[in-house]
Amino acid sequence: MEAKVTWKGKMRFDGVSESGFQLPMDASPEVGGEGQGVRPIEALAMSLAACTAMDVISILRKKQQQVTGFEVLAHIQRSGGIPSVFTHVTLEFVVTGHEVDPAAVERAVELSADKYCPVQAMLKPSMEIEHQIRILEAA
Repeated sequence: MEAKVTWKGKMRFDGVSESGFQLPMDASPEVGGEGQGVRPIEALAMSLAACTAMDVISILRKKQQQVTGFEVLAHIQRSGGIPSVFTHVTLEFVVTGHEVDPAAVERAVELSADKYCPVQAMLKPSMEIEHQIRILEAA
């Protein structure tokens, strides 16, 4: 895999992945940036949420669950020092649908955490990752 960032001035960089998609990144004004993009640590948080979300929705589709809405919220605690690293993450899976089976959702989350999501696998040794599930019945 290859990735690249190109400096655009001050603290702004444009990242590009080998798939060709770009992600603008910048720092906050307090540290010399202009706030014109995602902070790198935020990109890591979004990557964690997206990685597990893709696994879970794929598994739920295979289990023929009637999901109409789905989101993963990453609630992150960070250390107080420098560098301010992630110390604890709670991933909250919010599944909306029609008669969604809680056991199917629990199993999908478990499979993502223990088998499929490479971002979780890389972060697990350095911090605690918890999972919470909320299932909402669609109107």
